[in-house]
Amino acid sequence: MDRRSFLGSSLLTSALVSAGSAAAFGEAGKPENNPFKLRYAPALGQFKHHAGEDPIDQIKFIHEQGFRAIFDNGLMGKSPAMQEKIAAALAERDMLMGPFVAEAEFGRRTFVMPSQSIKTQMVNKIKAAVETARRAQARWTLVVPGQYDQSLEWAYQTANVVENLKYCAEVCEAAGVVIVLEPLNPWSHPGLFLTKMSQAFQICQAVNSPNCMIVDDLFHQQITEGNLIHNIETAWSRIGAFHVGDVPGRNEPTTGEINYKNIFKHLYEKQYDGVICMEHGTRKGGKEGEEARIHAYRVCDNFEV
Repeated sequence: MDRRSFLGSSLLTSALVSAGSAAAFGEAGKPENNPFKLRYAPALGQFKHHAGEDPIDQIKFIHEQGFRAIFDNGLMGKSPAMQEKIAAALAERDMLMGPFVAEAEFGRRTFVMPSQSIKTQMVNKIKAAVETARRAQARWTLVVPGQYDQSLEWAYQTANVVENLKYCAEVCEAAGVVIVLEPLNPWSHPGLFLTKMSQAFQICQAVNSPNCMIVDDLFHQQITEGNLIHNIETAWSRIGAFHVGDVPGRNEPTTGEINYKNIFKHLYEKQYDGVICMEHGTRKGGKEGEEARIHAYRVCDNFEV
């Protein structure tokens, strides 16, 4: 290719990239109300540079960009009145609330322990989560089973986790709330009990409740074990939700090594209608980073079926 042809090609590529970025917001910065094929769920706060600090304004903006779900890890820390306002704003727009954190003790042993005091603590936390779910009209609450016990054989710890989760699942059953267990990678979170999809699947099978499922965090699982689509297929009956973030960096899709377009296509073909939580940052800050986040999902959602 000669220099003139190369420059012409480069200018065309730049124009197409700019057009793609503009398409995420429509003409003259107006957001397009073109729903995504899947329920990608931004976190509250991820579009505050465009929508401001108010959660209800953020939900309105998120909906206008074509998203049909949100998530909020800190939902339990919001006032009951705000939880109800968020629920009303979502219901008005036919949007879902993704999993919120009920229990995520990274620094101590919890579910692996057999003591009655631990069992009581965990059940009480789940009861509080059920009340939050009722006010916020949420279906899922997230649990990290805490650290492992170096003084206790692994099989005993697994049995304890299963037994403690059975009690928690019973609390959720009457309310129609689903616990989702999150395996985390052992390099970012050393010492945690739950790290792999197969391990989470084994535990859910042993709990044997429709109210105990898995949140498949694709960022963590790419680091821990890879084989993402295979594990989606193998654990499918126990997957309740997904988390997304690219590797390395935990930023928006298209910035790392994970082929999210293929993964999203796979979920679409399986007719997945649950939530895909956008639990990641962006390579750039401010409004530019927020626009890049939307554009990344437009790119990855543009798969051929």
